This record gives sequence, structure tokens and C-alpha cells, in this order.
Amino acid sequence: MSNIRPFVSIIIPVYNDRDRLEKCLDILENQTYPKASYEVIVIDNNSTDDIKSAVAKFLQATYTFEGVVGSYSARNKGLSIAKGEILGFTDSDCAPASNWIEKGVEQILKNPDCGLIAGHIEFSFKDPERPNPAELYDSLYFLQQETYIKERHFGATANVFTTRKIFDIVGPFNTALKSGGDRNWGERVYAAGFQQIYATDIVIAHPARSSFQELNKKLRRVYTGGFYINKKSEKPILDLLQEVIYDIKPPARFLFRFLKEQGINGKKDRIGVIFIYMFLKFSKATTELKLYWKEHNKAKLSIE
Repeated sequence: MSNIRPFVSIIIPVYNDRDRLEKCLDILENQTYPKASYEVIVIDNNSTDDIKSAVAKFLQATYTFEGVVGSYSARNKGLSIAKGEILGFTDSDCAPASNWIEKGVEQILKNPDCGLIAGHIEFSFKDPERPNPAELYDSLYFLQQETYIKERHFGATANVFTTRKIFDIVGPFNTALKSGGDRNWGERVYAAGFQQIYATDIVIAHPARSSFQELNKKLRRVYTGGFYINKKSEKPILDLLQEVIYDIKPPARFLFRFLKEQGINGKKDRIGVIFIYMFLKFSKATTELKLYWKEHNKAKLSIE
């Protein structure tokens, strides 16, 4: 890299989570990238924790507030005050590598026409020697950045670098979405014809969700986002029911995949992962049916 370093803005939305935010900011305070060439913007999205005093401990970090609920509203607020032409995104529960910004900038400079670069996400476990079935499920089937880039054309904002130019062209995040906004934005980048890259050398660690309740809470947000992105409320009820019935039917290919999965050791863990998979499928079905009922009741009331 040349001696002239591009200025980088790192954007982190947060709702409470003060302790993990401080750990994240401590790592970002001590990056290999020159301190004069980057800023960290923390957007408090209506926390009850005292986020402002936590951010004040770190010289590289700036505090701002976004009252409209939603992480994409918070990220857009960060974008509105960011000084950098290069933009990096992560979350308060993530632990970036010490060279995370440096590697992100290197990839942007090597690929100047790239729309977004999705970095690698490693998972951490409460007991590294013995992850439980929920942690195994989370680590094996979520935040798979390479799959997201190659098959779905987006990167999870836990670890993404892009440029101001791309936002100027395709627009900001969709604030109507409470989940799936990174996918929606990435798909717009792809539709605009920009290259998307998965980079193994841009690394952050993310804690695996350790219980079914945590997984279900996360995925209900994902299901809700997908419901509105795919406009499922506009479908005839019989079409939606057909989808739901098909979705909850246990597909043999996935069950065999779980039984053969190299990342799962032991029969008990394999059975646990399969049960989680099935329960989450039922959760998706009930979530979509509830949302469909809610939207059609709203439409009926508006007509009356």
C-alpha cells in the first residue's frame, strides 16, 4: 500500500449490548491501519444501556443517535455523517481481527470497480471444545458469506466493505425492513452490475447463538423480512398454504446432509441439530401464517 491511506468510516449500529460493544471498540481502537485514516461511528438505536459513555472511552469512536427503530435506519444514520470514501460495516457483538480495516482497504484498492466485499466470519463458542447443538447449527448454516455472495448476491453486514460511490448509485438501506436489509441492498448492488467478492483475509469472529430460543428469535426476524421482501401477503391464501406445507415437509436430502455433516461429532449432537432444524421450519410456517392473517385483517379494516 502507498503512504497515502484512504480514509475509512466503520459503521456499527447498536441496541444495548454495551459490554460486547466495548470489546469491539477496544479492538477497533488498536488496528494496524493508521489512526489518522479511520473513524468508528457507533449509532445508538434507542438503547436503555448508557452507550454514549461507553463510546466516550475510545478516541477513534464517535457516538450518534437514531430514534427510528431498526438497524438499517441506524446504519443509514451512520452513512449520513461518515467522512470516508471507503465504508466498513460490523456489529457490536463482533470481534474484528487486528488487521481487519487494513485488509478491507487492500481488497477495495485491488478491486476498484467492486460493489461490495464480504469478509470471512468465524464463530466462537462458550466452550470451544464442546459446542452445543444450537451453536453447531448456527455456525454451520448461518453467516456463510461465501454462499451468500455466490448464490444470493449479498454480504451480511457483520463483515462488509464497500465505497461511498456504490451507495450513491444504488441508494441506502431499506429502512422499512427490520431484517433482510443487507440482502435487499446487496441484490440491488448485483442488479446494478457490480462485482461482489468474498475475501477470506478480512476476518471477524461472531459468537454462535447457544440456545434454540436465541436461534428462533433471530430467524423470526429473518422470516418476517423475507415475508415482506417477497410480498407474500399479496399471494392467494391457497398458494401460501401450499408453500407452507411444502416447507414443513422434512426433506430427505437435508436430513442426510445433517447425518453426514463433518462439522458435527457424535450421534447426540446430530440428533439435536436435526430437531432444531425441524422446529425452526415449523416456526417459519407459523410466523408466515400469522403475518398473512395480520396483513389481511389490516386490509379488511381499511376497506371498512
